[in-house]
Amino acid sequence: MKLQLSGRTRSSALVMSLAFLFIFSAPTFSQPDPTAAGAKNNNKTWAEKLGFPKGKKVLLLHMDDIGMCPEANTAAERYIDNKDIQSAAVMMPCPNAVAFIEWAKSHPVPDIGLHLTLTSEWQDYRWPSVTDPSKVPGLIDPDGKLWHEVPDVVKHASAAEVEMEIRAQIEKCISLGYKPTHIDTHMGTLYGSPAYAKAFFKVAQEYNIPANALNLADPELVKKFKAQGYPINEEMIALAESYRLPKLDNFTSVGSGPTYEKKRADFLAMVKSLKPGLTEIIFHPSVETDNLKSITNSWQQRVWEAQLFSDPVVHQFFKEEGIIITNWKEIMKRFTGKK
Repeated sequence: MKLQLSGRTRSSALVMSLAFLFIFSAPTFSQPDPTAAGAKNNNKTWAEKLGFPKGKKVLLLHMDDIGMCPEANTAAERYIDNKDIQSAAVMMPCPNAVAFIEWAKSHPVPDIGLHLTLTSEWQDYRWPSVTDPSKVPGLIDPDGKLWHEVPDVVKHASAAEVEMEIRAQIEKCISLGYKPTHIDTHMGTLYGSPAYAKAFFKVAQEYNIPANALNLADPELVKKFKAQGYPINEEMIALAESYRLPKLDNFTSVGSGPTYEKKRADFLAMVKSLKPGLTEIIFHPSVETDNLKSITNSWQQRVWEAQLFSDPVVHQFFKEEGIIITNWKEIMKRFTGKK
């Protein structure tokens, strides 16, 4: 398998966003049902299967890279306190992850998951594994940190090492007194090989924590992402067919823009273009500081993303368009039938 992430630049917000789209290599299909009722159900979007109204766009607005730095934590906390965004994922190997989990424990309503992290992509601001590095040597680069790039992980790390590390990240969060509500994959690494994806699905189902999996029953969607080079192949499909937790109808990210106004306009246009169903949209909010600027020159995009979902223009757009906002907590409640 030729990985599609080898061109990732550590200073590019656009490439960072596209990297997350690597999850399209993890297609998931409902189990075949020979009955007419089953066939009818398989034609429904996952939004409909979860009980959302037919024909509605249901958005899961999701903050990624929380715990990476204090600036990301501050932005996430503001969004949650203001009730603008209620879904986020924390990078447990990062230096500010524990601080955010401790904060989240006193805020039980938000949907806080884990952004399972097997890479350390920035040039100078880096982190090691949660697991003792001597136990997962394939995950560790010559600097004693996680590899910069996904292809390096795939080249050096076994699926057993990957599984050990993602379990360690989940267990670290649980040991702090917080069970994550969902798990996904930083830079798409867990879809870097079928063996990694197998471990990802296995762990998700064992912990009953939903993974960031996409339902590719729509042939147009499959064609679209295959054309972009994502390895949606029979082997990966076969692995995903038995995945038993909820799925997404679509997945995308907030794009970059030369100005805040253009970024906002492009985002609204993108939402208008979406088909009905359950779509997760990821973004990377941070507040502006000199420290953030020293980490990444995608800082301006991240600062604008810390502004976007508090913007009255965006709020009014969602209202006028009849957009439904959800999160993984609600999705799992609907999936299990629990109140």
